[in-house]
Amino acid sequence: MKIKSITLHIITMPLKRPFVTHLQTVEEREGIIVEVQDTDGLCGLGECVAFSTPWYTEETVKTSHHMLKDVLIPLMSNTPFLHPEEIGKRFEAVRGNAMAKAALEMALWDLYARQHNLPLWDMIGGVRKQVLAGAVVSAGNVEEMIKQTEELVRDGYQRIKLKISPGADIEIVKELRAHFPTLSLLADANSSYFLKDKTQLQALDEFDLEMIEQPLGIDDLVEHSLLQRELATPICLDESIVTLHDMKSAIHLNSCGVVNIKLGRVGGYTSALEIYRLCREHDIKVWCGGMIEFGVSRAHNLSLATLEGFSIPGDISSSSKYWDEDIITTPIIVKNGVADRLEGAGIGVELNRKRLGVVTKYKETIYV
Repeated sequence: MKIKSITLHIITMPLKRPFVTHLQTVEEREGIIVEVQDTDGLCGLGECVAFSTPWYTEETVKTSHHMLKDVLIPLMSNTPFLHPEEIGKRFEAVRGNAMAKAALEMALWDLYARQHNLPLWDMIGGVRKQVLAGAVVSAGNVEEMIKQTEELVRDGYQRIKLKISPGADIEIVKELRAHFPTLSLLADANSSYFLKDKTQLQALDEFDLEMIEQPLGIDDLVEHSLLQRELATPICLDESIVTLHDMKSAIHLNSCGVVNIKLGRVGGYTSALEIYRLCREHDIKVWCGGMIEFGVSRAHNLSLATLEGFSIPGDISSSSKYWDEDIITTPIIVKNGVADRLEGAGIGVELNRKRLGVVTKYKETIYV
């Protein structure tokens, strides 16, 4: 792969509605769009999904920009390579910084697929023509959460994720279940509980949740294993699974029944595909999580979720859920609970250059 240049766009866009968790309220989303251009003029697109502050992981937009410019791009450039998977492996020499790694690696995978004039989903072995779509209801008062859920159900979403935390959990889930008795619901705790709170979490068993996502510490596998023994509801791990080794440990300890695979959190496709294959071998269910992304990452998520094992609706909502206008020319659309896979080469979308220019606050091109 002969790379000519990498362009980094740091962008900011306001959300249509604030996204609320017990950790942070996000009203404006900052991110980095990565363009990798080869010597023939083809461009691959990636997106860094780190937030402005380190509330989800330790990475931020500023740290990711530093890692991309000063560490990862030079590491990519110093030795020729034939396939983006080689870069995924090369980046293992750098500790952490999964979201920065993913942004560049995703762009290389997109470019590689475009060079071969194939959809990226085809290149990674995807088979699903349509991807099951779920959506997230941010934390708030019960009435507002019910209203958000009603809107999403009208739009055809088949699975709704509720943000919960101690003191804002049992009554919320009870009310939502009463209003939507047959809807697939899951609860996402974003590590807000401790093992001593197991009675509270056990109380959620009666509401027929698909899963409880990341109830305990972000770096914990042992206590999740102990908790899973006490719950009828499957635990889904999110932040705890960053590497293939994490996944092997979780399987060995029986820490979960489900894993949320996010390209950004695990460092890109190379790691995500390894984790996915291991989960398939051990009958661990998987689904594709979201990070309040712009259209580039959303298109990458669609590609990943075409893999056969992604049988649970993922956080793949329409572009219009978060943005008045996305940064891609063809917005992602969910209709009747599904999103069609994108048939074009690579991730199947192009940048809306006019919109990108409006929301870009910093841009630089690095020639390699």
